Amino acid sequence: MISIVVPVYNERENIKPLYEKIREAIKENFEIIFVDDGSNDGTYEEIKKLHDNDERIKCIRFTRNFGKTAALMAGFDACNGDIVVTIDGDLQNDPEDIPKLVEMLDEYDVVNGWRYERHDPITKRLPSKISNMLSRRLTGLNLHDFNCGLKAYRKEVLKDLELYGEMHRYIPAILAWRGYKVGEIKIKHHKRIHGRSKYGSIRLFRGLMDLINFKFWAGYSTRPLHFFGGVGLSLFLIGFIISFYLLLLKIFYHESLSDRPLLLLGILLILVGLQIFLTGFMAEMVVRSYYSKRKAYIIKEKIE
Repeated sequence: MISIVVPVYNERENIKPLYEKIREAIKENFEIIFVDDGSNDGTYEEIKKLHDNDERIKCIRFTRNFGKTAALMAGFDACNGDIVVTIDGDLQNDPEDIPKLVEMLDEYDVVNGWRYERHDPITKRLPSKISNMLSRRLTGLNLHDFNCGLKAYRKEVLKDLELYGEMHRYIPAILAWRGYKVGEIKIKHHKRIHGRSKYGSIRLFRGLMDLINFKFWAGYSTRPLHFFGGVGLSLFLIGFIISFYLLLLKIFYHESLSDRPLLLLGILLILVGLQIFLTGFMAEMVVRSYYSKRKAYIIKEKIE
């Protein structure tokens, strides 16, 4: 069975057309799991109407808007299928492309959509292009469109997946880091007809911060001392060299050091370097303990 996870936030006018397109595109056994991320425009009521006529439609409703990452995690937890497909609820992704992604799972563990010809304004395309370029550089995964909502997964690769913040866009990178095979395919993209885009500069900034976070955890999650130790040791050595230089001036040239700012800088670098180095030992013990013990969302009600 194919489980289709659709995170939605104020997409009432798109719910029914999206459902009809999915039903036309997928002929085999499937379920649709809508995750209502705190909508206030009647989105949940629209989903409930569809469920009354088709029990393959399920819905998870949040108490408030927790974000797309939390919505996807809730959807993944509720899936019953062997294959999981995610698609945005704004009708810009075309459900007709779903079978193509599912077919590629014979060769890959994860398949990422690539909106090859995007029909978005330049204010969205340009920041997205820069974000994708940075993502390729920092993750080492050669994908063209990290933030595309249309993706397909084997269910088993999502087991024990931990996400928070805006990490949803880096799921393929996280899974590739875990050793799974990631593929990419060109898909159709349409202009938004109903509703308003939820994309903005704040989300771009948050995504950039999570990208840096991913880079750190991918490289140092099991050995944070290598990162903190390297930074701390570098600062300590610079401070030591400065202090040693000033000591030589004092011994051989009898220069006064009390009025030299360089002395304070050397001592400061030594102390800061030691503090950062010791932080590495602490990080070894507390790595990611917070997010591994709690969920980042609250469910108000379910339709099953």
